[in-house]
Amino acid sequence: MACVRLQHLISNSRRISLYAYVAHSKSTPLNQSKCWSSTIAATPPETKELRSSNETVKLSKAMKAYQERAQQHDAFMFEQTKEYEIGKRHLANMMGEDPETFTQDSVDEAIKYLFPSGLFEPRSRPLMKHPDQVFAKRKDAEFDEAGRPFHTLFYTGKPGYYHVLHVCDLSGIIRELDNFSDRMVRYSVHQDKERALNVGASTWVTKEELENILLEKLKDKQYDFFIVSMNRLLDHPYSYRAKDFVMKFRKQIVSSASLEEIPKLQYTAEGAPYMAATGQRKSSLATVTLYGRGTGNFTVNSENILYFADIQDREQVIFPLQFTGMLGKVDVVADVEGGGTSGQAGAIRLAISRALRSFVDSDTVEKMRLAGLLTRDPRVRERKKPGQKGARAKYTWKKR
Repeated sequence: MACVRLQHLISNSRRISLYAYVAHSKSTPLNQSKCWSSTIAATPPETKELRSSNETVKLSKAMKAYQERAQQHDAFMFEQTKEYEIGKRHLANMMGEDPETFTQDSVDEAIKYLFPSGLFEPRSRPLMKHPDQVFAKRKDAEFDEAGRPFHTLFYTGKPGYYHVLHVCDLSGIIRELDNFSDRMVRYSVHQDKERALNVGASTWVTKEELENILLEKLKDKQYDFFIVSMNRLLDHPYSYRAKDFVMKFRKQIVSSASLEEIPKLQYTAEGAPYMAATGQRKSSLATVTLYGRGTGNFTVNSENILYFADIQDREQVIFPLQFTGMLGKVDVVADVEGGGTSGQAGAIRLAISRALRSFVDSDTVEKMRLAGLLTRDPRVRERKKPGQKGARAKYTWKKR
């Protein structure tokens, strides 16, 4: 039995040495031969051989399918880009511009000019954008021809998501901020409150927007964990040093007033700019026309500002002009009906504010919105309730 076992071991050792000799006799290095041998062993039988520079490369079925999809997508994007460039050149010729210097902003202005009044909603107008801005992006190849993934976190299923959280982005930035904070404490330097990161006018991107940034599908708990981690970064006293990274995942808050299209100034036969607007307050309705290049005249129902006997009502109607610095620069002609003096003053104030949007810049319009000049006052007189003396007042209760 011992002889049989010894002969078996000798034969196995000869077989192993023969395999080693064959492996070493190849022209490729040892580590490369191991690499290709493991790839060939893991490659399914449905493979295709590509010969280039006297080397044989075997593609897996998944890689072939990916290459086919990538080629189809590239061909589609090429055709769409070609059509976009042709359309942009035609549009430039229609507008009398040079096609070589016709930018995307010029395209938007041309569409806005060609459709001035037919479509009142800007979002319903025709859209002409570059295909990269219209169609969803596709993630690049995540593995090479041999099937090895490029990213170290490929097998997590969410390499981009975990890369942002743990590898070198979020966690690395927090470590750098902690080290910087330790140095400031060591040198007795206190944090200036005015240098803290201000993100008041922005908000975090939604789950769908984050998926478009990472090109990966996320679960709700993964998105929630991401927001918690980013808020932890914002709470750091030196978070202003990571402003560029934080603003990648935040978007500016767009107000409804900014989405509303501001009408352009109109001109009289003499060339003077003017703009008309309406305003409501309680049961009062006002129509106001502002004339530029004026002397500051104020007319209400064919009377001057003394139409309002109460000084508080006068302050209400001239406040928008004072706020925008247009007092004395425009003439105001207002016609108001219905309601009392307080309601009429509020209606005229709102109408003046709406008309002033065409005379000032966008920053001033935003300040007017924050000051409440562009918002209608919805308060009205409350009705009397049955069994009560008034809307809120009760009859005096007497025990006897």
